[in-house]
Amino acid sequence: MSLTGRLSRRMRLLGLVVLVGLSSLAHGERLRIVSDDWAPYLYQENAQPKGIDYEVTNEVFKRLGVQVQWEFMPWRRCLAMVEQGLADGVMDIFQVDSRQDYLIYPDEPMSQVEFVLYQARSRPHPIERLEDLAGLTIGTSPGYTYDGAFAESPLFRREPAPSHEANFGKLALGRIDLVVTDRRVGRYVSRRLGLEQTVEALPLVVSRRPQYLGLARKPGREQLAQAFSEELRRFKQEPAYAAISARYLGNQDFPFAVEQQERGTR
Repeated sequence: MSLTGRLSRRMRLLGLVVLVGLSSLAHGERLRIVSDDWAPYLYQENAQPKGIDYEVTNEVFKRLGVQVQWEFMPWRRCLAMVEQGLADGVMDIFQVDSRQDYLIYPDEPMSQVEFVLYQARSRPHPIERLEDLAGLTIGTSPGYTYDGAFAESPLFRREPAPSHEANFGKLALGRIDLVVTDRRVGRYVSRRLGLEQTVEALPLVVSRRPQYLGLARKPGREQLAQAFSEELRRFKQEPAYAAISARYLGNQDFPFAVEQQERGTR
């Protein structure tokens, strides 16, 4: 048999293995995927899940014949649930070495995030680098950790809040100096709270990273991750994908800022 023939046969066999694994999963229990409110990527509104990555994930799994059950909870609990095998996956998570033992990631990311600092327009801060945060109090997100200089610097204080909304409320009231969060999340939350004219994002970028669907490391999940990645990559080329993004983001353009510093971790 020629090399081309052998490669073709191996690809057919691999495809058969993936299909068999997915068929078995599709006829079993539905996948239980957890996340926190992370609008506009995924969130709850009137007890109904919504968001760009929520809709995209549902469509991809529908095409794969897999049913999904969504649950929202604090981020720290999300990580514990999937690590303990009580959930099948966690949505919009960064790839971190310490999670490789219990998570499998599709190759194709769901979306890209850009962590920035938000300030109150009435109390501006000339921030160009992390050292300029000296003496300030920065609102952080519940259950998140931040590595590198941002987490370890003794120059400024990091103060967690029970929700993103609480962080922006504290910022508007002057109880903290800045909030660190994804640019799109910050824009969505500030609009939802009627603070769009009250707060603004600073040009400094704390980090840019892709976020993924993380699948609990169980038998058959490697095949599922591969199939999900391939179908997600195809779907991103379709008008339906662009329509979902437009519905949540409109024509928003998030220009890259002048500098990238440290990494925030979801």
